[in-house]
Amino acid sequence: MKDKKSGHHINIENIATLARIYLTDQERQELPKSLDEILGYFDELGTANVEGIEPSAHAFPLYDIIREDEVGTPFDVKTALQNAPQRRNDQIIVPKVVE
Repeated sequence: MKDKKSGHHINIENIATLARIYLTDQERQELPKSLDEILGYFDELGTANVEGIEPSAHAFPLYDIIREDEVGTPFDVKTALQNAPQRRNDQIIVPKVVE
């Protein structure tokens, strides 16, 4: 469906197929208008003056907050394996996943 005002072409059937969703007849009629409004907001964002603003992935800078490594007491074998569903010779038994 093509909106005369904005010129966006929205193929609802294709979007529903890609999203693997079933649309009712009412949703097929209402969804193009909703999606066109969303695309209109993106058009508005395109008119914003961003000159001199550095691109970023987040609104605030992110930094890794990593604690310093500390030497601790390791688990003994019995404690380390206590929640293992199956074990043999102090090892966890897992299903074979490769041939």
